[in-house]
Amino acid sequence: MRDNLIAWPRRAKQVLVVLMDVGLSLLATWLAFCLRLDQLHMPIGAQWYVYMLAPVLSLPIFIRFGLYRAVFRYTGLAAMLAVAQAVTLYGVILFSVLLWQHWPGVPRSVGVLQPLVLFLLIAFSRGSARFWLTSLSRNGHGYEGRLLIYGAGVSGVQTAAALGNAHQYKLVGFVDDDQRKAGRSINGMVVYPTHKIAQLVEERRVTDILLALPSVSRARRNAIIETLRPIPVHIRTLPGLSDLTSGRISLRDIKELDVEDLLGRDPVVPDPLLMTRSTTDQVVLVTGAGGSIGSELCRQIALEQPAQLVLFDHNEYGLYTIHQELLSLCATKKLSVSIVALLGSVANPRRLQEVFGRYRPNWVYHAAAYKHVPLVESNPAEGIANNVFGTLNVALAARESQVANMVLVSTDKAVRPTNVMGASKRMAEMALQALAAIGDRKTRLCMVRFGNVLGSSGSVVPLFRAQIASGGPITVTHREVTRYFMTIPEAAQLVLYAGAMAKGGEVFVLDMGEPVRIMDLAQRMINLSGLTVRDESAPDGDIAIAITGLRPGEKLYEELLIGDNPAPTTHPRIMMAHEEYMQWPELETQLTKLRSAVESDDVDGIKSVLSRCVHGYVESAFSPLK
Repeated sequence: MRDNLIAWPRRAKQVLVVLMDVGLSLLATWLAFCLRLDQLHMPIGAQWYVYMLAPVLSLPIFIRFGLYRAVFRYTGLAAMLAVAQAVTLYGVILFSVLLWQHWPGVPRSVGVLQPLVLFLLIAFSRGSARFWLTSLSRNGHGYEGRLLIYGAGVSGVQTAAALGNAHQYKLVGFVDDDQRKAGRSINGMVVYPTHKIAQLVEERRVTDILLALPSVSRARRNAIIETLRPIPVHIRTLPGLSDLTSGRISLRDIKELDVEDLLGRDPVVPDPLLMTRSTTDQVVLVTGAGGSIGSELCRQIALEQPAQLVLFDHNEYGLYTIHQELLSLCATKKLSVSIVALLGSVANPRRLQEVFGRYRPNWVYHAAAYKHVPLVESNPAEGIANNVFGTLNVALAARESQVANMVLVSTDKAVRPTNVMGASKRMAEMALQALAAIGDRKTRLCMVRFGNVLGSSGSVVPLFRAQIASGGPITVTHREVTRYFMTIPEAAQLVLYAGAMAKGGEVFVLDMGEPVRIMDLAQRMINLSGLTVRDESAPDGDIAIAITGLRPGEKLYEELLIGDNPAPTTHPRIMMAHEEYMQWPELETQLTKLRSAVESDDVDGIKSVLSRCVHGYVESAFSPLK
């Protein structure tokens, strides 16, 4: 019965849920009267008005809040929150009507009791439906989904054995592109050729395909994923071969597609020589250590066994989290690395001088920054204080302590920026370029510029996944917005590599590949979740994509270079940009004016300095400060 219900058309399932909610609203009304009157209730007179009013009021509100868009099998906290908001609004309206009408025999308290009871009934019905549809009961008869394993090798066979013990997925069979395996049976399961996948999905009601191909190349993996995109099935994967060190596979290994799979290109190949050159047996300090990039830098640096790794961040929870993770990593890997966690802000020069003077780092990776464009656009003084003067504070402290190398983590938004965040990062780059040009200290200053990082805080990938899980819609700011992307491990690796190549004053630019249209990424994630896009051409689709409009300071397209003809380096994915900058005496004058504007919270003064100093800076028409 469960499988038959899942196979119903989406519209039929929506009608069923609406009818169920109508019944629940009537039941909630009856229970509310029983509770209020303290006896079994038979409606009479004006009480019938409440029974008629309950579904008439509730259904339009429920539709408006998207309660009938959610996929019950993936109902989670977000969907429950939507139910709570919808019932709250409905309760306010119902109570107001009862206060206004004064119907005889209708206690006004029913307007409070009925919505409370209705919420409990709806929450119970949704939870029970998810429990039943996903077969969380341990009777062994229900399954979370019907699974087809792509790959009839060792990993696929081990996965099938794990599935048989757990009763989580109903295994339909294997598919493999090796024609010699087609038609064979593995533990009673037939191996099908790959050209029959679409037919199997339709006829056998397959909900999930697991890629059990840990050893295939990224290019081959991406090609397989592309062939599966048009098929309405949820794609899952196993980790790569390097991660399957135990030789055994469990259900815990099954996961969503990696962000590398969503990106659709080969990741950066690690260069152990460059990594070792920069960190091994050194004292390394990472600012913003609790952030997305900072924490990944710390993980990769720790594996290269520095003498000491100093974590610096003003975010207590983020700092605590990465500190505990690194302690566990060092214990597991038996790494003799001293890990030190220090609270502090880069905007506090005195704290920085104290830290640098005490720990005397050889390497500094400066990843502390405010990076969310709309927030910095709304709080420009704080953004400048942290991103510009925080960077300057770190650089001056590094030079004063004769740190050998400092690397600034920058962004493509620094190129011809339309927002304060991007302009602040370009000012930070210019400060390091100007200081490096003075050449009277031993510290090599450089910066690394790259685009968006998939999977980081604020990234579209976790946002889109959450929106898909709650039934949509996926929100995209503009149909044509494009971005350069790379993964967190890639970005951290290339930052470390660039730092190892630095001689002082360089602006390194990472090869981000081809830019990705955000609309295409959203559609790809919907398709690979086994769902379809709902739009004018497909009104019965599962997930809609809503265009919300560009955010304050947001650009349609990002750039990596201000000038032309970047120079190659010894690493094929790292280029060196030729960027003009102000000499230190002139820049120092502008920084003094900028600091004065920040201290007085003079937004116009801040933007005036940025306009004079930052090439191509044009204030966005979307600024909330206007």
